[in-house]
Amino acid sequence: MNKRPSLAVEIAGIKMRNPVMPASGTFGYGEEYTPFLDLERIGAVVTKGLSLKPKAGNPTPRIAETISGMLNAIGLQNVGIDAFIKHKLPFLQTINTPVIVNFFGNTLEEYAEVASRLDDIPEVAGVELNISCPNVKQGGIVFGTDPKAAAEVVALVRKRLSKPLIVKLTPNVTDISVVARAAEEAGADALCCINTLTGMSVDICTRRPRLANRTGGLSGPAIRPVAVRMVHQVVQAVSIPVIGVGGIVRPMDAIEFLIVGARAVQVGTANFVDPAAMLSIIDGIEEFLIEEGLDDIHQLIGSLRL
Repeated sequence: MNKRPSLAVEIAGIKMRNPVMPASGTFGYGEEYTPFLDLERIGAVVTKGLSLKPKAGNPTPRIAETISGMLNAIGLQNVGIDAFIKHKLPFLQTINTPVIVNFFGNTLEEYAEVASRLDDIPEVAGVELNISCPNVKQGGIVFGTDPKAAAEVVALVRKRLSKPLIVKLTPNVTDISVVARAAEEAGADALCCINTLTGMSVDICTRRPRLANRTGGLSGPAIRPVAVRMVHQVVQAVSIPVIGVGGIVRPMDAIEFLIVGARAVQVGTANFVDPAAMLSIIDGIEEFLIEEGLDDIHQLIGSLRL
C-alpha cells in the first residue's frame, strides 16, 4: 500500500499536522465544536478575538444572510483576557493541537497589554493580531487601512511578544501588498488574509438596513475570488508565510489558495453551515494529492502556472 501524502506544514514555527484551521470568530474558543469534530484532526485551533476587557458587541440584528455569503456585525463580542485564562484555557490545555489566540485592541496600549498577557501562557502556540479595528485615540482610523498605523501596532506588539506573531490583514484597502510589507517590516512572522469585506444589505419592505449596525463584514463564497487575488498579491510582496482565508467551503476552494502560495488556510462561514466542514476539506486535499501523484503538500503550495 502506498504511503499517504504528508499534509504537515509549519507557520512561523508553529507545526501543524495539516494546513486547515478555523477562522477566528467562527469557532468560539474551540470547546463549542467538540460535539461535531475531533479537534486533534485539524491543523490548529484559532480562538474568537480577545480584548483586554470583556466586550458585549453590537446590538441585534447582527447577522444577515446574503447571496453566497453572510454579513455580520457581531462587534467582536468576547469574554476578555481574564475570563479566557480562567474559563477557556483549561480545556485548550487538554488538546494536542496548536492553539492560536486572535486578539485586538482599540488603542495601542490595549494591544500591547493583551500581547504581553498572552506571551506568558505556555499553551498558546502563537497569536493572530487583528488590525481591522478603529484607533479610538486617532479619530477612529482603522489600524489596518493605513500602512504607518499598521506598522506601529505590529512593532509595539512585537516588542511585547516572543511567540509567533500572525497579522490578519483587512481587504478594505487600495493595495493590500503595501500594508503586508509594512507588517512584515515591523516584525510579523506570518500574515493572514483576508478579513471580511465591508458590506450592507437593506430590507426593501421596511426600508431599513438588515443589520442594526447598518454595515457589516461580508464573508462566505461570494468573497473567495477577491481573497484568492489578494493572497496571490501578498505572497508576491512578502517573504513570510501567508495564510489564506475567505469563502472556503470545499476542498477545491482551499486548494486554490495553496496553489497561489498560501501555506495554510482558514475556514470560517462554512463552519456555521457544516460544523465538520474542515474535516471534509482536509480529506479532500489529501485525495487531490493522491490523484495528482504528490507525496507532500509543499509540492502543491505555490505551484501556480503563469
